[in-house]
Amino acid sequence: MGFVGLLVVFGMVFGAFLLEGGHLAVIIHAAPFEVMIIGGAAFGAYIVANPMKTIKMGIKMGLKSMTAKGPQKQDYVELLQMLFQLFQLFRKDGPQAVEKHIENPDKSEIFSAYPSFMHNHHAVHFLCDTMKITLSADLSPFDVDELLDGDIKAIHSEEHLAQHAVQNVADGFPGLGIVAAVLGIVKTMEHLTEGTETIGKLVAAALVGTMIGVFGAYGMIGPTAGKIAADIESDGRYLQAIKAAMVALQRGAPPIVCIEYARRSIQPEERPSFDEVDKATKEIKKAA
Repeated sequence: MGFVGLLVVFGMVFGAFLLEGGHLAVIIHAAPFEVMIIGGAAFGAYIVANPMKTIKMGIKMGLKSMTAKGPQKQDYVELLQMLFQLFQLFRKDGPQAVEKHIENPDKSEIFSAYPSFMHNHHAVHFLCDTMKITLSADLSPFDVDELLDGDIKAIHSEEHLAQHAVQNVADGFPGLGIVAAVLGIVKTMEHLTEGTETIGKLVAAALVGTMIGVFGAYGMIGPTAGKIAADIESDGRYLQAIKAAMVALQRGAPPIVCIEYARRSIQPEERPSFDEVDKATKEIKKAA
């Protein structure tokens, strides 16, 4: 929906400008130079302020935010179904039966049946690494809870740094727009003897810089940073569901109860119903 939102922003702003009798010729003529000043300075500051890892992640997450939807209800159904299948195997055949799946998740016939889970590399490592340590060490449910909380925090701290870096670019855009406008006025001062028509065009071109700075901050980059933050939170809820199931498993709860703990941790809008999960788990039992 990100691209749709940008189309709405551009359509409403410049559509209204045209309907009021404005002409895009001045903006089109001035925009490349103003964008070079504002965008170039903003990107340069972005490079100065952040390590390369954060720079790349911010760009990647910004592009992803244009199309990312976050985990949907069906993704959670698949997650709960997969967890139930894995936990059933663990309870029925013991730790040795699940080791081959968690040691080589790419080759696991269980995981490969759930592509939405496999495409989430954070979730794959989050689950598999946790099961490895719980199978090899005697951890209490409290230990697992604390361990997973720390992992989620570490995963998101890096992503939040990238999100804040993009937000800082948005915050700097209006100021850089003023810089571009001032430079335009400086240029105008050199043409004061050339008549009002020439001066008017030059002042209009200078004001385009202010417009691009404010428009870019509040119509494009700022909302993109907001969407990145929403995507991070959405992905975090997916990990929280896994965490709820893993902690319940460590308490000794049966697989179906572990899945219910996970289901209850999902936000109502995305949460599968009890009947939907019951149907999904029955399919696993029939297949077994």
